[in-house]
Amino acid sequence: MDHPRRLQRDSAHHHRRTRPRPAERTEHAVTATDFAELHDDLRAVAADVLARGRVVDWSTMVDAGWVGLEIPDGFGGAGATFAETAVICQQLGRAAAATHYLGGAVLTVGLLNSLQHSEVRDALLADVAAGRTRVAAVIGGSFALDGERRLTGRADFVPDAHGADRLLVVATDASGADVVATVEGLTVTGQPVLDETRHVATVTADGVEVAEPLPLAGSAQSVLNRAAVAVACDSLGLAEAMLDATVSYARTRQQFGRPIGSFQAVKHACADMLVKISVARSLVREAVDALVANETHESDVAVAMAKSYTCAAAVDVVGKALQLHGGIGYTWESGIHVYLKRATFNRSLFGSPAAHRRRLAQRY
Repeated sequence: MDHPRRLQRDSAHHHRRTRPRPAERTEHAVTATDFAELHDDLRAVAADVLARGRVVDWSTMVDAGWVGLEIPDGFGGAGATFAETAVICQQLGRAAAATHYLGGAVLTVGLLNSLQHSEVRDALLADVAAGRTRVAAVIGGSFALDGERRLTGRADFVPDAHGADRLLVVATDASGADVVATVEGLTVTGQPVLDETRHVATVTADGVEVAEPLPLAGSAQSVLNRAAVAVACDSLGLAEAMLDATVSYARTRQQFGRPIGSFQAVKHACADMLVKISVARSLVREAVDALVANETHESDVAVAMAKSYTCAAAVDVVGKALQLHGGIGYTWESGIHVYLKRATFNRSLFGSPAAHRRRLAQRY
C-alpha cells in the first residue's frame, strides 16, 4: 500500500514513485543504482516544486515528502537516510529557496532521531511527519538545567525558531550530561541578517520551568555535524547554479563580435570555478557518507573539511560569477546578489571556515 507521504512528482498526471524506499529493501538488494535512482527522483520532485517560486511553504514540503525523509516508517516518514536529505539541501541551495527546511526538518528530525525512545519523542516524530507541528531545534547555545529543572541560557542565529509551534533545546543538566528539553515560554526574537532567504532568531530562557528532559541516545555534536554538512550541501548547490548561469551567459553575451566565453580570461575563470566546485563536491560526498555510516572520528574530520572548504569556495564562485556577468551582474534584477548574500551567511552558519580548520588542527 502506497504511503500518502511518499514522494510524488507534480506533473499533469501526478506520477508516483513506485520504487521501494531504502528502508523497504533487504540489505542485499540495495545497490548504488537503487540510490542513484532515488536521488534522481528527489531532484525531479525538487525541480517541479522549486519551479513554482523561490518561497516554499511548510505544507508544500510536507506534501512533497521532504520533511519526513528521515523519519522512520512507523511514524509516517520515508525511513530514508541523511544522504537523501542532503540531496534536498543541495537543490534548495541551487534555487536559493526561502524555506523552514534547515531548522524545521534537518535539525529537528536529526535531534529527534538522536533521542532515546519515549512517548513524547515518538509523538513528535509522527506530528512532524504529518505536518501537524513545526518544531525548531535549538543547538549550540549556552543552555543549562538546574536541579529544579529550570532552564537558563541563550542561543543566537537559531534557524526557523520564529513561528515554530514547539522548541527542542539542547541543554546541560546538573550532572553535566546533554539532554533535550521541550519548552514553551521562551523568548524568541528574530535576528535581521543580510541573507533574506534565511529566518534566524535569538532564543533566550531565564529560569523557565521545563517538563521531564529527554535523554540523548547519541551526541549533540552529531546533530551539529548534520547542520554543518546541510549548509555545505546548500553552498555546493548555489555554487553549481552560479557556474551554470555564468557559462550560459558567457556563451550568449557578445563583445567585440564574439561570445565573451571565447576569451581566454573568461575560460580560465570558469575553469577555476569548476575546480573549486569539483573539490567541494568530493568533500561533501565524503562527509555525507561518513554521517550515514555513523563513523564518529571520520565524520568529525570529514565534516570540518567539507564545511570549511565548500562554504568558502561558494563565496568565491558567486563573487566570480558576479564579475563575469559584468554590469548586469550588479543589478537587483539579475538575482546574483541573492546567492552572494546566502553564500556569505552560509560561510559563518554552524562554524566559520577558520573554526572548522581549528577543529582539524586539534586532531593532529
